[in-house]
Amino acid sequence: MDQQRDFALTQMRKSVEKLGSSAEDFNFLPLCGTENIKGYGDHTLIRFLIARSMEVEKAAKMFVQWQKWRSAMVPNGFISESEIPDELEARKIFLQGLSGDKFPLMISYYPERLAKCYILHMPWFFVSVWKLVSRFLEKATLEKVVIVTNEDETREFVREVGEEVLPEVYGGKAKLVAIQDVELEPMQNGSN
Repeated sequence: MDQQRDFALTQMRKSVEKLGSSAEDFNFLPLCGTENIKGYGDHTLIRFLIARSMEVEKAAKMFVQWQKWRSAMVPNGFISESEIPDELEARKIFLQGLSGDKFPLMISYYPERLAKCYILHMPWFFVSVWKLVSRFLEKATLEKVVIVTNEDETREFVREVGEEVLPEVYGGKAKLVAIQDVELEPMQNGSN
């Protein structure tokens, strides 16, 4: 398995280079430290491979598109600390805790970071369009998306996410908590 993974990563790096980019050509200074990090690690590249069912060419194309998006959205390679208060003030990011499977209840732009996406209260035409569009999506993506349309699916949704962390508006018992208002309990080693 490791040999297949290493081979796929090597092939992906070559495919990225053929597309005029590089998996190594990246520097950023993380907010949590002072040391520059160079290049994308295997973990990042493998997420793109998994998202494209280990098809190297498709994964490489997706990766290069993501690099372009990221350079436009995060031109310095990191988000400066001065930008964070403005984003938090908008109060549009919520963190409810962990689902029953211990996944954070957040959705990210990046591939293979989403455990499951439940879509609720969709009009019938959206469900019809979804059935048509879903034929063109990767199997791994389809398995993560659940459109909740009936009582059985609603019960499964509440059970899987967890009633205690699910906001009241979606059938749970939790209040929506803006991410900046979340109080973290100290971890066992004493840090947050």
